[in-house]
Amino acid sequence: MKKRGMNARIQALRELSVNTQPHIDMERAKSETETYKKYEGQLSLPELRAQVLYDYFSTKTLYIGDGELIVGEKGDSPQAAPTFPELCCHTVEDMHVMNDRELINFTVKEEDYKYQEEVIIPYWEKRSTRHRIIENMTPEWKKCYEAGIWTEFMEQRGPGHTVGSFKIYEKGFLDYKADIEEALSKLDFFNDPEAFAKRNQLRAMAKNCDAIIILGERYAAYARELAEKCEDPVRKEELLQIAANCDVVPANKPQTYWQAIQMYWFVHLGVTTELNPWDAYSPGRLDQHLNVFYEKDVEDGILDDEKALELLECLWVKFNNQPAPPKVGITLKESSTYTDFANLNTGGVTPTGENGVNNVSYLILDCMDEMQLLQPSSNVQISRKTPQKFLKRACEISRKGWGQPAFYNTEAIIQELMNAGKTLEDARKGGTSGCVETGAFGNEAYILTGYLNIPKIFELTLNNGYDHVSGQQLGLELGNAEDFKTYEELWDAFAAQLKYFIDIKIAGSNVIERIFAPLLFIQSNASMRTSVSPEFESAMTRSSEVMKPRSPCNNDSGLMAVLAIPILDNVPAILLATIRLLPTPVNITLPEHFEITSQNDTEFCSMDSDRYLKLSASEVRHSFII
Repeated sequence: MKKRGMNARIQALRELSVNTQPHIDMERAKSETETYKKYEGQLSLPELRAQVLYDYFSTKTLYIGDGELIVGEKGDSPQAAPTFPELCCHTVEDMHVMNDRELINFTVKEEDYKYQEEVIIPYWEKRSTRHRIIENMTPEWKKCYEAGIWTEFMEQRGPGHTVGSFKIYEKGFLDYKADIEEALSKLDFFNDPEAFAKRNQLRAMAKNCDAIIILGERYAAYARELAEKCEDPVRKEELLQIAANCDVVPANKPQTYWQAIQMYWFVHLGVTTELNPWDAYSPGRLDQHLNVFYEKDVEDGILDDEKALELLECLWVKFNNQPAPPKVGITLKESSTYTDFANLNTGGVTPTGENGVNNVSYLILDCMDEMQLLQPSSNVQISRKTPQKFLKRACEISRKGWGQPAFYNTEAIIQELMNAGKTLEDARKGGTSGCVETGAFGNEAYILTGYLNIPKIFELTLNNGYDHVSGQQLGLELGNAEDFKTYEELWDAFAAQLKYFIDIKIAGSNVIERIFAPLLFIQSNASMRTSVSPEFESAMTRSSEVMKPRSPCNNDSGLMAVLAIPILDNVPAILLATIRLLPTPVNITLPEHFEITSQNDTEFCSMDSDRYLKLSASEVRHSFII
């Protein structure tokens, strides 16, 4: 099998990444539990959350692998998955499922079962957000959830996909701390009733700045420690340069291309460690962010394309090293281990509307072509101004058939964002993230709250709202399949059932957003969490508003998109399966059709229309298993 990577270093790092067995790392959970036991009730909730990150980054195991040029792991080593008991507290059975399931599994150490049972579960079981969510849902919501009408993402993750912006590269976290101190000094406790909440939030922001700064300082010291022991002069020099980079970032803004990539990666670790943001944080327009550093370093004679590509490939390995935190219950059993989602947008246009393709854009294409990793997920934005050379190179990679890059229409993205009320400049800066939402990068999150099971709802429509699987009445009593005389009547009943279930889901989601906002101070969306909020525009001036679910920092379409996209995709298929099982010349009423197809037989699937018409209901048995 061909080894992938531009040189022996990258090939070794990639091979380690793809062949290492994913494992559970309890270090974060232990640190968080100790912090909560020490400070709960003494600190405000946002400050407590910040203290959790600070304590963990102050003590967590550091990892610098052989040959690495970009440093930092979310856990103790590659393919380590921390747990987030404040979100969902895994049962011991969950832990065994992680370790024992047939699909790709997480290895769990024997001592971790005991620690989960004796320490984590007693403390977190009824403190977790998942517990609070389930306890506060209506009986109707719970019945629908248990019957599989929808899934609820928020029971096991933090809210949202979110994306970094250019701000990461323009300021260091010491600069953010100075901005925060200025904002604190301007609080008006006499006239502003929210001044106290703003103060707590700003203090939390400052503490999280300290957390990420101390992580960089620790990596600088660790790299120097390794350099002192290293006998290879080339590797020693690399380790010293890593240390020098970590002296600069994240405390200060990056000065070089190498430092800019390392800066992003420290921010990525901060975001995905403070709270699991639906397994997704993305760098956004990485080519445009990095190009200014690339051009300066090339001009200064300290960078060439070979070195620039090598650093990108090191970053690709880092993305692939991060397995998504494990889920709970049936979702855990049925979902294989996968990596955190990161979606890179390459090309498109600049904030001023010019062609956004640059030298780094082509390097990213070469990187994804060479590495062929599942993560990061890469797409190209194609605009009217995209050079043919770039489009052709992207097509050359796509035709190899391994799934990347995806192709998106820049003008369509911009129009969609402007339709949602974004400015033209923010729309041009935006793009797609996660799997897949559009958003104004650096300014909002895309809150995802679950999948709606549209086929299941259609099945209930055919059965008077009754669920034969769970044996209970879930939907409205609008009639059985044989009661609908026309397809229009069927559609109207289906639409009514759909609205009924969506209303229950949205009402529950509104409650869940309020549970999240004060409980963990995730500020109702992943993009404005305390660990990353200094990065976002006007974060400090909106430090109380981010607690509100309908704040300008949120993209409410995230919820509706998750519900609407399956409708658009699945309903036509469902109705076609119902209406067009026969060629259009065949004349059969809807009740006759449902009578014939009311039972189960796979033979029906391959029948021709003539034979279908000759068979009686007792001879033809088929149901819609959806």
